[in-house]
Amino acid sequence: MIGIQLENEYNLTGPQQGPAHIATLKRLARAAGLDVPLYTVTGWDNAVFPRREVAPVFGGYADLPWGTSTAMSAPGEVYGFRLTSRVGGDLGAQTHNSEPGDADAVAHETPFLGAEFGGGVPTMYRRRPVLDPDDIAAMLPVQLGSGVNLYGYYMLHGGRNLPGDVDGHESTASGGYNDLPVVNYDFQAPFGANGEAHAVLGKLRPMHLFLQQWGSELATCDVYAPERVPRGADDLETPRFSVRADGDRGFLFFNNHVRQYRMPERRGVQFAVKLATRTVMLPAEPIDIAPGRWFVWPIGLALGGARLRYATAQPVTRLSTHEGATYVFAATDGIVAEFAFEPDSVTRIESADSHGALITHEADGGLIVRPAAGSVFTAICRDDTRITFITLASEDIERLSVLPFDGQRRLILTDALAFERDGELVLRSMGVAAFDVAVYPPLERAVRSTHAFVEAPRDGVFQRFAVTVPMVAFDVGVASLRVAQKVQPVASGGVALAAVEPAPECFGKAAAWRIEVPIAALNATGLSNAYLSIQYAGDVGRLFSGGDLIDDHFYNGLSWEIGVRNVMIDPQQPLMLTVLPMRADAPVYLDARHDLRGSISDQVAEVFGVKWVPEYEVVLSLASANC
Repeated sequence: MIGIQLENEYNLTGPQQGPAHIATLKRLARAAGLDVPLYTVTGWDNAVFPRREVAPVFGGYADLPWGTSTAMSAPGEVYGFRLTSRVGGDLGAQTHNSEPGDADAVAHETPFLGAEFGGGVPTMYRRRPVLDPDDIAAMLPVQLGSGVNLYGYYMLHGGRNLPGDVDGHESTASGGYNDLPVVNYDFQAPFGANGEAHAVLGKLRPMHLFLQQWGSELATCDVYAPERVPRGADDLETPRFSVRADGDRGFLFFNNHVRQYRMPERRGVQFAVKLATRTVMLPAEPIDIAPGRWFVWPIGLALGGARLRYATAQPVTRLSTHEGATYVFAATDGIVAEFAFEPDSVTRIESADSHGALITHEADGGLIVRPAAGSVFTAICRDDTRITFITLASEDIERLSVLPFDGQRRLILTDALAFERDGELVLRSMGVAAFDVAVYPPLERAVRSTHAFVEAPRDGVFQRFAVTVPMVAFDVGVASLRVAQKVQPVASGGVALAAVEPAPECFGKAAAWRIEVPIAALNATGLSNAYLSIQYAGDVGRLFSGGDLIDDHFYNGLSWEIGVRNVMIDPQQPLMLTVLPMRADAPVYLDARHDLRGSISDQVAEVFGVKWVPEYEVVLSLASANC
């Protein structure tokens, strides 16, 4: 253990409060044997604390589900670089100190640590935002470019409360500020409540790999602001970027994505980055940057014997092969990847595939290489070492994992969720029984699996496989039990003085359906899981096994996914789904893409479909060396 957070969202002042309270907690922690290098407190909402005794930590979210407005949120501050203050916007704290806090005052002597950057947002009764993957992923380059050297997610993995145990359930009825589902806490996180991978994971993983490889180099870099910065979070016209540099090396961070707001196209962009002893212009010619793009580009990055003056592609990771080091980069959509090598660093370029690369010789003796997305080239360095560069297009970079297999780290490209377990490669595919896998560097031993597995022809440097498993399908029966009755208007009140979840007695007016799932579907072999995928419209959905509530869901327009191995389904009891109607005048926020209230005159409680979706699992192992 290297650190302990002493308090969370504590910002009270008064006798034995504020700094005195925090100091007492630290004394008690140390007396109890909790002696660590780092003690932290949350630094938002004007928090006060004993300086040089604790370090403040920070955070931010893509939306404000704890808010009280029924309108779309204003542009989020998490998409703008924090160049003057580390303190973020609204994080849902329920106490507010009106005096100036201590966090920015100690910024010169404390690291910039992030404890609570949203990996998603919860669905609360009165506000139900729906996030797109870039809404979460674009926060990363912005916060790293603001100086963050620790990025903590809340949440990385959703979950469920234990059915029947309501002690941890937050609701206005129990005096809480927010109403959340009794059981379900999916959070739209990279991993959902069932452990399933959400689309945002593919956006985040390349950034995680970048930090794993170059995080120690980034950590020593100071933050430098451009000459012109946005006036505030709602200034969508001024370009958003920063540089973190240490001497003559660093990284350029750029963001042109703000959740629910279209950013302008940036035309004729060229960056002039002033380093310790030189100014680097990149790219070689001005470019246009489309709305929604974000990236991290390296400047002055040493890659073995090669020295990059800059690259207009994002570094992802380094792999070792028999031929030498391989560096993987991610192309930025709509921008030609450009690798500018320093003079006397690289003597020539060789193409490793049929795509080729455009090579330009600069006046100072340097080389600029412009490979096609998805292509491979090799740089021959002055010291005769060979370095391979793989530049992946966005559609492949989001399919990427880097995992240990067959004795070394390998790049895996697949639509399935890939991970290593006990020396084997595990692939999980949601609802798709046939998919491909690309591996680099190629495996040295044969691969076997209990499922059908066919190797496809090699494509360039990649070894490709086609995986096919027997399809498993079951029909789910849905029968109406009762129609919804007319519900009363949604009440307002509670601590937040906003819409509150209907009282328990109101749920007797919900529509109900019997769901008939074959017993064989609950125990199907060859699967890691299976899901009931429910598409419905209404206010609150609840799923019962017999008389037991096993899952619930506030309607937000997304499919409600229930892993049959994640909830307690009694095969001897019927499954019943209830949907409480959503009134047309309900004072709750819904994403405009999923808001049906404009098309109804009274209320809606409908089930559009219930599907059984298998999650196939394929385990790849290596043949014995003597086979």
